[in-house]
Amino acid sequence: MIPKLLEIPGFEQVVQTQLEGEIPAIIAIHNTKKGPALGGVRFYPYPHVDAALKDVLNLAEAMTYKAALADLPLGGGKAVILGDPQKVKTRELLESFGDFVEKLGGKYITAKDVGMKLEDLDIIAERTSFVSGTTQGGSGDPSPMTAYGVYQGIKACATYVWKNASLQGLRIVVQGLGGVGWEVARLLREEGGVVYACDVNQDLLRKGSQKLEIIPFDPITLLNQTGDIFTPCAMGEVVNARVIPHLRKNGIRVIAGGANNQLSHEQADGWRLHRERILYAPDYVINSGGLINVACELEGYDAHKARQKTEKIYSVLLEIFEQSRRQDKPTVLIAHELALKRLRGESHGTGRETKTSAMHYNASVSS
Repeated sequence: MIPKLLEIPGFEQVVQTQLEGEIPAIIAIHNTKKGPALGGVRFYPYPHVDAALKDVLNLAEAMTYKAALADLPLGGGKAVILGDPQKVKTRELLESFGDFVEKLGGKYITAKDVGMKLEDLDIIAERTSFVSGTTQGGSGDPSPMTAYGVYQGIKACATYVWKNASLQGLRIVVQGLGGVGWEVARLLREEGGVVYACDVNQDLLRKGSQKLEIIPFDPITLLNQTGDIFTPCAMGEVVNARVIPHLRKNGIRVIAGGANNQLSHEQADGWRLHRERILYAPDYVINSGGLINVACELEGYDAHKARQKTEKIYSVLLEIFEQSRRQDKPTVLIAHELALKRLRGESHGTGRETKTSAMHYNASVSS
């Protein structure tokens, strides 16, 4: 299939193609005012192309704000491959994705995301230089740094709500024990947090119970799980109008996790959380450690420098929380306004930038 350019309001470039084996793929470039768009490629069995398009647009836009708030010389982009990686991922497919990235001439730089392994990036790197986080001289898996940033963000939340950065004794409900969730749970347990965790992978859950001494529970009972902090580290859109009342009833006072696009409807759910006095750490702020990690690779990777930059998530969140209190507005709106201000500062803009229509875009594109 010849790559097809999709006209999406607010996006610089959105391209759809079919990889080897007739597997659909989409690359979305939201904004490159500050630099090339860096964002991972997600390999996931979406039910249809419309769902994949909605996800890649949401993720790409969030990457723009993530890079801006992390003060990185990068823009926002993302890629998705439609399919079950356990069934359809092949060397030939990954090579064809590398060719797809290469054709964009460096406007988009790819990296690891859901459904991808470091070895997959090594294969992609054989066909394009616009890839970050490989095993060959790269920064490696960004998940541990993402988790470290989430940990710093949770400490910022604890500082703001309980006036103490210590997590000792706090009840933290972790959803998802993948690469990020597992490491977040480990760090929380190391500091004395009481961690309740769920995952659809029962073997992983049993392993977490044994090695991390977490308290496992069935994902089906998530809405009944009591705690102080909810830490979503699985797929997005888990926080919505139906879930929020349950969280408040169960004692949750903070939402701070590694998942992308945690709110089903950003503004409406942001206001619901604000009214319920549940502190929300905007996802593209708290989970920016992975992006920071791979961004550092572009200028010569230094793990210590990446860690220092990731630690700034703590202070950025405290600034957002304080502005939210002063303006009596949801934290997610404050974060968005702050990101746009930083974008305008870098691009000498006119101040007319507005939120694009990508968040929860109702796509209508055929495969």
